[in-house]
Amino acid sequence: MRSMIGLLIVAVIGVLTYKYYFSHMEAAGTGTATPMQTIDMAGVKNDLLSIAQAERMYLTDHSSYASLDELVSSGALTMKKTGRDGYTYDAQPSDSTFRVIAHCPTATNPGCTSFVIDQTMEIQPTQ
Repeated sequence: MRSMIGLLIVAVIGVLTYKYYFSHMEAAGTGTATPMQTIDMAGVKNDLLSIAQAERMYLTDHSSYASLDELVSSGALTMKKTGRDGYTYDAQPSDSTFRVIAHCPTATNPGCTSFVIDQTMEIQPTQ
């Protein structure tokens, strides 16, 4: 009987710990993304890295950065679409810097995050 009560106490502690841990994750916003949203965000981030690499290649040939259309027409970027899963991409080039923004469709997907990459090659969420 004692071992049954001890086992029950351990099980209750385990369930409460599990429930607290996952409710804390969801409150922090880390457990709210669905697997499909996670895959979509990974694809968007890969697209941003590809565009940033194309910007670097264009810079070595032309001594300036370029718009998305110029990147595609020059052959530096072989992207067939200008977005992914509702995200749209926008390049903001200058002679010495660039920013590429992946705009999130907040009207159709509330709570999603827009991302930006620049010449540092670091992807950041936009503010």
